[in-house]
Amino acid sequence: MSTLVLAAVCCGLYPLIVFGIAQAVFRDQANGSLIVDKNGTVRGSKLLGQGFTADKYFHPRPSAAGNGYDAANSSGSNLGPTSQKLYDAIKERISAYRKENGLTDTDPVPADAVTASGSGLDPHITVPNAERQLARVAKARGLDPQKVRELIEQHTAKADFGLLGDSGVNVLLLNLALDSRAAKP
Repeated sequence: MSTLVLAAVCCGLYPLIVFGIAQAVFRDQANGSLIVDKNGTVRGSKLLGQGFTADKYFHPRPSAAGNGYDAANSSGSNLGPTSQKLYDAIKERISAYRKENGLTDTDPVPADAVTASGSGLDPHITVPNAERQLARVAKARGLDPQKVRELIEQHTAKADFGLLGDSGVNVLLLNLALDSRAAKP
């Protein structure tokens, strides 16, 4: 009898209470922090990175999650700091990043531009990474670089409580803002 009572409480009642509290207090987060456009189409989640490769978009961190940003295969590459495979991949990414953003061979490249996050799904890039991509995006869209800089600032999440973590730019939100700006006459 106690097994049935515990099963009912632990497998039924408790999950329903937690679900109810989450829906009442943290509705957006409990439902995936989805970004829905004005037509009702889900464009993504604030919490998950997406791959962007066109010049008119800011590019996210590289992903080691499955076939790129695959939440079902969320993971890092598990390559250690002495791995030749990791070294070669980063070297190749540095070269590609410099080329696509018009940088010289001596210009520094932000670490997050060439290394994947632990989950492979990080939706943010650092502010220096966004600033390095600014000229390419502004040119591809025919926008004033200062307007693009303002959008970066608007979509930069500051450190929690001003000291926990680093500031980061949500790539999906920034790219959606650029698309909506381009759609306006």
